[in-house]
Amino acid sequence: MWRSVFAFSALALFGAGLTGCALNKFERRDPWRDQAEQICLARKLVQTTEFVTPVKEIDGPGPCGMQQPFRVTRLAGGTVALKQRMTLACPALSEAEAWLADTIQPAANLYFGQPVAEINAGTYACRGRNNQAGAKLSEHSFGNAVDVMSFKLADGYVITVKGGWRGTEAEQGFLREVFLGACQRFTTVLAPGSNVFHYDHIHVDLARHDPRGLKRICQPLIKFTPQLGAGTERPLSRPLPPPRQPAAPQAPVDVEEDDPYGLTPTSRAPSPSQFARAPARPAAPSAYAAAPPSRPLPARPASRLATALPEEEPAPGFEEPLSLSPPGLSPGPIY
Repeated sequence: MWRSVFAFSALALFGAGLTGCALNKFERRDPWRDQAEQICLARKLVQTTEFVTPVKEIDGPGPCGMQQPFRVTRLAGGTVALKQRMTLACPALSEAEAWLADTIQPAANLYFGQPVAEINAGTYACRGRNNQAGAKLSEHSFGNAVDVMSFKLADGYVITVKGGWRGTEAEQGFLREVFLGACQRFTTVLAPGSNVFHYDHIHVDLARHDPRGLKRICQPLIKFTPQLGAGTERPLSRPLPPPRQPAAPQAPVDVEEDDPYGLTPTSRAPSPSQFARAPARPAAPSAYAAAPPSRPLPARPASRLATALPEEEPAPGFEEPLSLSPPGLSPGPIY
């Protein structure tokens, strides 16, 4: 019997060792994380309600966790449901609420004539970036990141990031407004086209890409003319963070090709479930401004239908941190 007990203990210790390796046991928790939480809490940027409740500190495994986690079942004062419960630290939660109020809901009303009623998103998980064993810890490990997979409108219509990024005109416009709005508030924003790990969701976080937290990553580079608040100054629920400069990318960057609303080979074939209803008001100007190529396109074999367009200047009307000028390339995916 004792042999069985010893064997079981040895296996348990071996498994714990593997877990430690998977979490990169040499990584330490950066001091700025606790400082950012303390500042957010001191400023009362998150208000507790029946839908947002503080829970016990999460301390580990390893450097994972947060000082004051919040368990969230609904956002926007209870008006927006969550398909799955969130666990977030104060800084990420406060910015997510502001993103919802200032960009997501106005964009939903602009493109669909109705608000978002439910969001499917993932938050806290103690793991390496891209779920890779031994990788640097993801911002999800600190309650400092959100992955958004889909939005459900008030009438039940669902816009998935995976299908809608190359979906109908309204879906594409809505998701790109959401993406650009995230780039104003978060230091890392990764959408379909940024790398192979983000084909089906939009990842946002508040990582520090430099000691002062003034750098940001916003990928992919998109060709899009925002319609949200065009020509007018919109009131914001919370002031925007200080302007940030583009950080050096940690992954190859794709420049988005112009897509006539789902006609490229990268898009799905149209189906009734893909088409959104337009608002009951005069249609807004087209959300897409395709720039003509500045040089002849190279000939391609007949079997390759997609044509790549040259890089385009960033959309007008946006100052930093929305500059989408092409950064340099370097190997390795992130987050």
